[in-house]
Amino acid sequence: MKPVAIFRHMPTEGPAYFATYLERRQIPYRIIAIDAGEPVPADARAYAGLCFMGGPMSVNDDLPWIGQICDLIRDAVAREVPVIGHCLGGQLMAKALGAQVTRNPVKEIGWGRVAMLDQPEARQWLGGDLREFLSFHWHGETFAIPEGATRIMASTACANQAFVLGKHFAMQCHVEMTEEMIRTWCRDWAKEVAALAGRVASVQSPAEMEQGISEKVLALNAVADRIYDRWVAGLAA
Repeated sequence: MKPVAIFRHMPTEGPAYFATYLERRQIPYRIIAIDAGEPVPADARAYAGLCFMGGPMSVNDDLPWIGQICDLIRDAVAREVPVIGHCLGGQLMAKALGAQVTRNPVKEIGWGRVAMLDQPEARQWLGGDLREFLSFHWHGETFAIPEGATRIMASTACANQAFVLGKHFAMQCHVEMTEEMIRTWCRDWAKEVAALAGRVASVQSPAEMEQGISEKVLALNAVADRIYDRWVAGLAA
């Protein structure tokens, strides 16, 4: 089987639980470290699927690899090579598919509930029994829904939490989190959002984010399993 390509845009925003999931399923993968200057592949057919992780940059920044990744995503969609995106990864998918990425009304940082919309596609990807779940968030921008795609998830602070297009899945939230990655991100909290905590309901403090972290991460992993199970079912041979 061809490997899944995992695009890392920041050293602290690696594949985390997504890699754990692939290893458990014995699905090969290769990390493409954009943050270390690795080139963007030109042909999606070299991989069984493409996965894009998060990052602090904006898809609207003037970075040479953003246009190259958008080209690759469009190539993958055209060739039916499955694509999945987490946060920045979901925004890259939206941009590649012709939708705008703009500033969200508020920053959304910490744990927050995500609701499933009453859509057949939502039930196909996450099951008919799941109405909402507690997810992790860390973003200030949001994507619009590309033409032909279906919005399937929303939160109070961000209306567009996920969209699907055939075998492709884009998320604004972070279902890939591990305890270690949350604690690492919390160390950057002070310089990014400390001024907002306490006056913006969608921004939590590190103490709030780490409260009950083990149980929350385990429950989030179970939701990620549902999404990843559906996604890997479409992988190219």
